[in-house]
Amino acid sequence: MIKVLISTDPRYPVNRKVLRKAVLEVFEKEKIVDIDAEVSVSVVGRRKMKALTDKYLKDSRNHEVLSFPIEDPSTRSVRSGQEHGFAGAPDEVLRLGDVVLCWPEVLLCAAKDDVMVDAEVLKLTAHGVEHLLGKHHE
Repeated sequence: MIKVLISTDPRYPVNRKVLRKAVLEVFEKEKIVDIDAEVSVSVVGRRKMKALTDKYLKDSRNHEVLSFPIEDPSTRSVRSGQEHGFAGAPDEVLRLGDVVLCWPEVLLCAAKDDVMVDAEVLKLTAHGVEHLLGKHHE
């Protein structure tokens, strides 16, 4: 079972169903089944995102989404269940990490791309989850 933990401020009216759907669709697309996993998704404002960017990326860009894997996916095979990385949790739940969305940036991207906000949330959340699974882009 895939568990999606969602954290958001009431000021950001994000559709929680869309966040869950995005996470589950990535697992389905990647054919990752019969696994107990957990993904955390947080929706934050610009100040929090800037603090995360300054601390971890040390760049001055405005990011719509950041991913923070708990474990290096290259050391663990999610599909086969092989344990090569850190010691597994005692409850055998694979905690992949955190996806953080910046709500004001999501709104700007949706307007720029001329799409509904839920579609942008779905796209960006899925992108973040793909990074947690070890997919990277050029």
